[in-house]
Parts: sequence; structure tokens; C-alpha cells
Amino acid sequence: MPPAPITPDSVIELLTSEHILEPQEPIMPDSDLFSLGLDSMAMMQLLLQIEERFRLSVSPAEMTRDRFATAEALASFLGEKRRLAA
Repeated sequence: MPPAPITPDSVIELLTSEHILEPQEPIMPDSDLFSLGLDSMAMMQLLLQIEERFRLSVSPAEMTRDRFATAEALASFLGEKRRLAA
């Protein structure tokens, strides 16, 4: 059975269920994650959860602001990474 697709909603669920971000308002697919509190410590937590939940490793060189800016951007990056690894 192939893994479930990585969607903006699955990224948002990961961010909230693992308490990586706890914003006052709901996170939308195009919400700026950095303005909602994504900092270096939260990024490290997020990377650990990405490895565990999505079974993907992200190298430091791949950790760009553009790729982690929104749930939509992160889902797109991780989905492409998964496709290339298959």
C-alpha cells in the first residue's frame, strides 16, 4: 500500500498535533509559518517529525525559507522529494 500523499492539511495536522506551532488562529495552507512562530527550535522538531511521520530525511542544505514558508510550500517540497526517492 503506497503511503498517503503529503498535503498541506497533513503538514498542518503535523504542526498542530505535535505542538510544533500553537497559533492563536487556525493555520491555513498559505499561512506564513515563520510569522506563526516557526523558529530554529521548531524547525528541528519539525524535521524529526517529518522523518518519523513521512519517512523522509531533509538535509540542512534543503532547509530554505521558501520551502518551509507555508504548509502548501512544505507539502509540495516533501511530495516532490518522496516522488524522486521512489
